[in-house]
Amino acid sequence: MPQQPDRPADDGPRGFRPAERLVEAANAVRRSPLLSRAELAALLVRHGERAADVRADAFSEADADELRDAARTLADVLAERDPDRVAEALNELLARHGAPPRLSRHDGHPWHLHVDRGEQAGWGEWFLASGALALAQLLTERGRVAWGECAASGCRTLFLDTGPGSARRYCSTGCATRTRVAAHRRRQR
Repeated sequence: MPQQPDRPADDGPRGFRPAERLVEAANAVRRSPLLSRAELAALLVRHGERAADVRADAFSEADADELRDAARTLADVLAERDPDRVAEALNELLARHGAPPRLSRHDGHPWHLHVDRGEQAGWGEWFLASGALALAQLLTERGRVAWGECAASGCRTLFLDTGPGSARRYCSTGCATRTRVAAHRRRQR
């Protein structure tokens, strides 16, 4: 089957996926509030950052603290389901941490948007600005909050909801099934 002209090949270069990076970082920091600098660096590398940019001399313990704080802030936005409150929070984050958007292509990466303050931005500010932009794009593209916190009892996992159909409530089919089975058992009593 011929390749559709508006869709990249599956094996071609992938652009940055800041929303995925954001959700993974927020979940990691929720699970382990003192997630190590090395674990944060590995997470960033998995999402396209160069290993040289997150070595200990370029990404310090203080930088990791900033990033953990930023991930906690954005986790609160990811847990919010009301679109008006989400838009207000994202506008505030963009006003406080963002700069005019600019296209950037560096270090062999494809073109992507930056909204941080460039070299003056610390890791936390960069993460807040790029995360807020990613969520704002999802909100406008989907016309609804396209993420959430799992509704299963005892699960606080954050997830993206970018698939077709109605809004997701659970992080996984496992949590959805466990919740349905528990509800069924309660009704059977």
